[in-house]
Amino acid sequence: MSDTRALLILHGKQALNDEVREAVRQQREYGWDLAVRVTWEPGDAQRLVMEALDAGYPTLIAGGGDGTLREVAEAMLASKAQASLALMPLGSANDFAKAAGIPLEPFDALALLDEPAQLIDIGEMNGEPFVNMATGGFGSKVTASTSEDLKRMLGGGAYLLTGLTRFAEVHSARGRFRGPGFEWEGEFLALGIGNGRQAGGGQLLCPQAMINDGMLDLCIVPAPADAVGTLGTLLSGGLLGVDAVSVSARMPWLEVEAPTAINVNLDGEPFTGAHLRFEVRAGALRMHLPAATPLLG
Repeated sequence: MSDTRALLILHGKQALNDEVREAVRQQREYGWDLAVRVTWEPGDAQRLVMEALDAGYPTLIAGGGDGTLREVAEAMLASKAQASLALMPLGSANDFAKAAGIPLEPFDALALLDEPAQLIDIGEMNGEPFVNMATGGFGSKVTASTSEDLKRMLGGGAYLLTGLTRFAEVHSARGRFRGPGFEWEGEFLALGIGNGRQAGGGQLLCPQAMINDGMLDLCIVPAPADAVGTLGTLLSGGLLGVDAVSVSARMPWLEVEAPTAINVNLDGEPFTGAHLRFEVRAGALRMHLPAATPLLG
């Protein structure tokens, strides 16, 4: 091992997590020079990434959920860093980690530092990066409106409960989708544009997505007559049952035009827009993943 230095950028809510502290202690005993910095307010993750890179750390670890992973990755991309990235999944849903097979226990997650870093793709929407997935429609509204307290209590199940309590707000969006060899226009309940496979606390929107194939996977759930019933199946984790009526494709870029702004969620970060362009940056980042991860083609 040429360089066993790494810096863990830890979400502030996990500062008193005893499992994290013990995992860091053990990793240090195994010979790693592992430093820890804790975020306090918006912008801290980006600042800490810059400080770590300036200090010459060859590996950074995002300690948090999908949003923390996105923040750290975004700062690394902006700096054109050659450093590698690892993830200690500490969020409520941990959708990327679960799809990638990254252990949820802090010590086991840190063990991936000994795995060679792999080149992975990064998705972008109007220049905004995402590591895992962009979701749109009612599902993204549920994700954005789920309270932090509920997520702490129920984990990924909090998204299901929030969705069940907001059925009165169910309505479709309209969009025109265009990509290489693909066009679709109509009303839809939800959409997923996946670099990874799942979002919203376990909704398997793009079950065949790979993060090193230079492509984004698209899943559109059209709006049927029974919108509430279809969305109930979706939110309860049964998207495979809706697979017969969903529209799917795989492409390096996608443009979406809508008459009104669509709610879009990028790895936990809410955005809105009526004109959206999605692209993939192939091999843009190096990441430590399990050797048998299903996300690598």
